[in-house]
Amino acid sequence: MVKFAGFLIVAILTGYGIHAVAQGRIDVRPAVAALGTSSAGGVSYAWFYEPNARTVYVCYVARGPKVSIDCGAKASLP
Repeated sequence: MVKFAGFLIVAILTGYGIHAVAQGRIDVRPAVAALGTSSAGGVSYAWFYEPNARTVYVCYVARGPKVSIDCGAKASLP
């Protein structure tokens, strides 16, 4: 009887453990989503949106004698 009760407890805990692991979901999303791009006069712009922080980033690349990249501009959405 003790062996059967022990087996039953182990079986129930194993079933619960499998159920608990199956409920854990990993939500994989890109950190930022590209919104759009534009270019004119040797300068290219790209807009990115980060949904977790509700922030829009603007990056630009300026071509010339030296290529310059800047992604410092950002705006938080309400």
